[in-house]
Amino acid sequence: MIKKWTITTDSRDQFFEITDKIKVTVLEAGVESGIALVYCPHTTAGITINENADPDVKADMLRRLDELYPWEDPKDLHGEGNTAAHMKASTVGSSAKVIIHEGTPLLGTWQGVYFCEFDGPRNRTFYVKII
Repeated sequence: MIKKWTITTDSRDQFFEITDKIKVTVLEAGVESGIALVYCPHTTAGITINENADPDVKADMLRRLDELYPWEDPKDLHGEGNTAAHMKASTVGSSAKVIIHEGTPLLGTWQGVYFCEFDGPRNRTFYVKII
């Protein structure tokens, strides 16, 4: 089973929690044991698993990524001017795997799955493949 999800991000850089969408997909699939592969088909966005309890974690991560990859760098050659977004997306990665155990995504107490927007706001898609 594969499910396509559409979301709308509302800022240039944003961690958009999609954990509930993963849970819905697993429930709809009726799978007791397996893997949920979460995939982002965009070159300026990604997927990550990280803490979902303290919003400061998301803010700190976005700040540190901005420090590593400033939005404007006079040495960047890419004509669209979004080299930083491409760098951030490559650093975060385009997918994550979540174990499905007893019909539920197996995540730690503080973990959530995030769609990472680095060139928004935009309408975005991601896929969840149940294996």
